[in-house]
Amino acid sequence: MQRYFVSAEQFNEHAVIITGDDARHIGKVMRGKPGDKLIVSDGNSREALVEIESIEVGQVTANIVEPLEMDHEARIRVTVAQSLPKGDKMETVIQRCTEIGAVSFVPFLSERTIVQYDAKKEGKRLERWRKIAKEAAEQSHRNRIPSVEQPLSWKGLLSSFEGYSLVCYCYEKENGKQLRDALKPFIEQLAPDASAEVLIVVGPEGGFSEKETAEADQAGAVSVGLGKRILRAETAGMAALTCVLYESGEMGGM
Repeated sequence: MQRYFVSAEQFNEHAVIITGDDARHIGKVMRGKPGDKLIVSDGNSREALVEIESIEVGQVTANIVEPLEMDHEARIRVTVAQSLPKGDKMETVIQRCTEIGAVSFVPFLSERTIVQYDAKKEGKRLERWRKIAKEAAEQSHRNRIPSVEQPLSWKGLLSSFEGYSLVCYCYEKENGKQLRDALKPFIEQLAPDASAEVLIVVGPEGGFSEKETAEADQAGAVSVGLGKRILRAETAGMAALTCVLYESGEMGGM
């Protein structure tokens, strides 16, 4: 069943109003009609099964059939910080990691980032990234849309580490310590129903410099490897995110 996100203001006690691109998608792409059922969420506290009452240009009105439990989110809240990769690879990272379960994304600039950052163009790119996160969250039946933050400098990212319970940065030169070695003791000490904020930091195509790894260590991050193979920049975040959710029991681990 198709899922759509709306603002809290679009919900009332008995109905929901869907507007904009989503309304056009329902009417023209899905060829919706009165009587069809959808799932609608405000991305925060309300989610409901609704039935379309009417479809007009740019607006769909649907009556609430029943409220639904919001239980599709992982208890370990994982943010993926990704050094800006070339081309449209950031879109792939956001799309796939949203499907897997990331709660937010922090693009950043590091010493070996190849992409030329243009603040004037960043607004449109950020808007597109957020649209991709929304569509991927709807497709994968997430209860919430992951946030996509403004790109940070390396120093800005370092200063954010204190806001997380665990920060791991993926480093292909790591000797011996794998991601599981950092995750297992961390997750074992959590209460069964406790949540936690975890940050996974992925470097650019050329990897982190030694200066950056020293600064990350000093800021409290843990250097981890992702196995014996070298992963692409756009693959590493997906692999690390999956490992975190598996180890926490979200995908049958523990």
